[in-house]
Amino acid sequence: MVQQTKRTLLKGTAAAVGAATFAPHLFAAAPVRVGYAMARTGPWTGGAQVSQEPNYLLWAEQQNAAGGLNVKGEKRPIELISSDDRSDIETCVRSYEKLMGSDKVDLVLPPWGSNANFAVAPLANRFGYPFLAPTALSKRLIEMKLPYFFLLLQQPKPMTEALVDMLKANGVKTIAVIYVDDLFGLENYAALKVALQGSGIQMVEDKSYPGGVKDLSPVLRSMKDKNPDAFVGFTYPPDTILASKQAKEIGFNPKYFYASVGTAFQLYRNVMTPAGAEGVLGMGSWNGKTSPGAKAYFDAHTKKFGGKEPDRWASGATWAGLEILTNAVKTHGLDRKAIRDYVANTTHKTILGDIKFVGSENVGTPGTVGQWQKGEFEVVWPQKVATAKLAPKPAW
Repeated sequence: MVQQTKRTLLKGTAAAVGAATFAPHLFAAAPVRVGYAMARTGPWTGGAQVSQEPNYLLWAEQQNAAGGLNVKGEKRPIELISSDDRSDIETCVRSYEKLMGSDKVDLVLPPWGSNANFAVAPLANRFGYPFLAPTALSKRLIEMKLPYFFLLLQQPKPMTEALVDMLKANGVKTIAVIYVDDLFGLENYAALKVALQGSGIQMVEDKSYPGGVKDLSPVLRSMKDKNPDAFVGFTYPPDTILASKQAKEIGFNPKYFYASVGTAFQLYRNVMTPAGAEGVLGMGSWNGKTSPGAKAYFDAHTKKFGGKEPDRWASGATWAGLEILTNAVKTHGLDRKAIRDYVANTTHKTILGDIKFVGSENVGTPGTVGQWQKGEFEVVWPQKVATAKLAPKPAW
């Protein structure tokens, strides 16, 4: 049965993004069984197959190429046991129930997105599996106070505070805002409203939209008529591209154009073209200039996946989480309680810099703003972690 699972895994994963290396005949030690569910079909696929699953595959391949994962001094191969959650919450939850309940894998890696993590986090906590989530953005997840759950991304409060601080420092007086009508959009919109208090910046229009929206031009035209200094979108990858394309089509040219998930993707630059992406702002926190480790990771990822670059936001958080997990297993083996305690109580050195958790929240990585400049997504705010200075956005 295990062999069948493995074959199914490798076939399915190969179809998605390329199979992880696992050659059991090369290893004497028993494998470390690492389970996860990931979107390979459905609307979450774009984010999941850029920010998360490729990194899981690269990590397993690198560890196995080095003789296996260091489990308290013993090298053991990684066996990835995974499935397609089909961008469906119920499928995702059932998959993790099986992995942690009946399969009893050694470790689990998280699914993609705030909604999936919100559904699975209590389950992981109940089964006692440390969960280092790189694509969840939710104050509610922090407030749940789940001791086994850790959020690697900067949360809405520091991210919106960094954005407002940057806009205020550059003389912005008016903004218009759109946000997807789900946990991610609602929490970021709420955090932005709080961050704007006392800033002197007025929100001249704000509109929510449903997930899977196909046309944002009516609201963008309304915003264009109000001529705001800045546009802010709390958007997912398809909506980020849609809003950008339609803003370009109607000639909506605020001085600052900020979108969210997907802005830091190579796909965004390719679809908009480097000239079209130039000056666009978005959520992002690193690039190859951030640290030598970040450059090595960026190059290894790009080489393995045939020129496909990691995104400059959550991909880095995914890799940082894998670095933390690798070090935890090296120190404490597969004792999941000891791993949890190590994650909770250590300042971790990662490609993103120091990461430290207070409860479930990463308080080590500051809120940031990124911007496309000459084909690279630069960190432009705050200045202490910037890889480039904020640049004016040319007209579309």
